[in-house]
Amino acid sequence: MPDYELILYEAERDSSITRITLNRPDRLNALNDQMQVEIADAVARADADPDTRVVIITGAGRAFCAGGDMNQLGGSSNGNGSGWTSGNADQVRRSFKLAQDMILGVQRCEKPVIAMVNGVATGAGLDLACACDIRTGTPRSRFMSAYVRIGLFPGFGGTWLYPRTMGSLGRAAEMLFTGDFLEAEDAYRLGFLNRLVAEDELEEATLAIAERIAAGPPIAIRLSKLMLYKGLEFDLETAMKMAAAGETITLTSQDHVEGVEAFRQKRAAEYRDS
Repeated sequence: MPDYELILYEAERDSSITRITLNRPDRLNALNDQMQVEIADAVARADADPDTRVVIITGAGRAFCAGGDMNQLGGSSNGNGSGWTSGNADQVRRSFKLAQDMILGVQRCEKPVIAMVNGVATGAGLDLACACDIRTGTPRSRFMSAYVRIGLFPGFGGTWLYPRTMGSLGRAAEMLFTGDFLEAEDAYRLGFLNRLVAEDELEEATLAIAERIAAGPPIAIRLSKLMLYKGLEFDLETAMKMAAAGETITLTSQDHVEGVEAFRQKRAAEYRDS
């Protein structure tokens, strides 16, 4: 069982929900190398856990994640290639393997991942929220692609993530080119935020979604998530063939049998992931 220093890992067996909390509130949960490694490891751990059906990622204190740690951006290096401005271009390029492991780990996690955005999400923090499948927030939730403000390209996948989660190439371009904030109400209007609730209702609203998903058929949900993203790369004919394969798997599952029986008996289904 790994010990984490910069995040909290809480697996609730009764609800099948695992919560990962970024825990550097004094730094607004800014990402350094160690935190990226820990997040990637925690997501992989939750993904491999048969008792976890939904993952929630959030931040401690008043921020979700303020992006990359500016101390590291300033050139701090631990001597093994982790300094983002170490002066060696290839060393810096290879250091982004940590970011790739984190973002891809979240996006490829078979379990649904919810970003509970309790405050500001900027730069890499915005990218992390975008990598999640569902986002909830409050009026305090603000989003900014901060890279352009300090002369950087978005190295955590923003150019791919923004147009797909914000629903508009134009909105993504504006975020990338100006570095302006996207306020919570606009994020909700665009569909980027799935829920916008009062600050004291955020946890309850997020858990309500998570619990509803956790009570659903795990096989069907995992396949749906897989095809939701892979479908972005397919033409319709390929998507239809993959849909037939996915439906075949679910039609021959015990969860499908249970779902039909529960429907006929007018009761809540109890899915066993089989």
